[in-house]
Amino acid sequence: MTTQILDVTVLGATGGIGRAISRELADRGHRVTGASRSGGPVGDDVASTTVDLTDRAAAIAACRGADVVVMAAQPPYQDWLEHFPPLLDNVLAAAEEADARLVFVDNLYMYAPAAGPLAEDSPEHATDHKGMLRRRLGETVLAAHESGRVRATIGRFSDYYGPEGTNSGLYMVGIAPGLAGRRPRGLFQLDQPHTFHYLPDAARGFATLVEDDRADGSAWILPAAPATTQRELLQLVADETSGKRPGVVPGWALWLAGLFDPMLRESRSVVVQYDRPWVVDASRFDTTFGSIDMTPHRVAVAETVAAFRDTSADGSSSDASDASHAHARARNSA
Repeated sequence: MTTQILDVTVLGATGGIGRAISRELADRGHRVTGASRSGGPVGDDVASTTVDLTDRAAAIAACRGADVVVMAAQPPYQDWLEHFPPLLDNVLAAAEEADARLVFVDNLYMYAPAAGPLAEDSPEHATDHKGMLRRRLGETVLAAHESGRVRATIGRFSDYYGPEGTNSGLYMVGIAPGLAGRRPRGLFQLDQPHTFHYLPDAARGFATLVEDDRADGSAWILPAAPATTQRELLQLVADETSGKRPGVVPGWALWLAGLFDPMLRESRSVVVQYDRPWVVDASRFDTTFGSIDMTPHRVAVAETVAAFRDTSADGSSSDASDASHAHARARNSA
């Protein structure tokens, strides 16, 4: 594990996980540049820059001088199949030009349907187009490492929630309705064990991969708080917001809504992540890098709700994760 100060460029830094990673790395003392299409602010200790990753020259320029490039950017959900491969190709070229390590932010779609706890050696047997794409992207990154083109690693995490995590399913159908005084809902089936990653905890996992080159050449399942169920997690949301009993968005409703909304149409394929246990096994990460204390879901939900209420109160998203950010600083200085 490195003890030196690194120059890190985080691509997709204004997204939920990109912002969390950027702030975690800055809290650890690294020099962080947050690059995004908007070029919007990321945090007081993070430099911001604008980049269009569909432009290879622009991607190379954004990553110039970096020791590590974190690829947390992704196309709109419904555009993954067409736009993700060329985007990744441009980022690989940028990391290669900079002679920088690449940390690729990934999910778990390639493992669905789960054949047991999700670990690094679980079968990547997805048959839906999104899962097969994610498998190909991971293979591309690891092949680039194996060939000596770039030094690369992959971090994989599950459904997430947390401050500024507005693109997560839990936020859209659970937290946002609860904050609006309505019933928080989950997807498909509420009582299957399911791993949810809290964004600040996931960011600490990704920061570990940034700092430790023992991660190179492998995909890693990131640690999370113990698996819960959607019903249990949504009850915590309800306790912090509307107080209304959790409900469910059934498959037929998602199917119907998908006739009009392309993002919801693309969400139909994730039913196999909810109709059976979806639980990560991060023991390889813990054994290699040491365990990370995870935030209990009750605390994480309270921090998340407080952050979104702060955003609503001041009309700005730039400080929406202050509560969680302060919590991370306290943990890092402990």
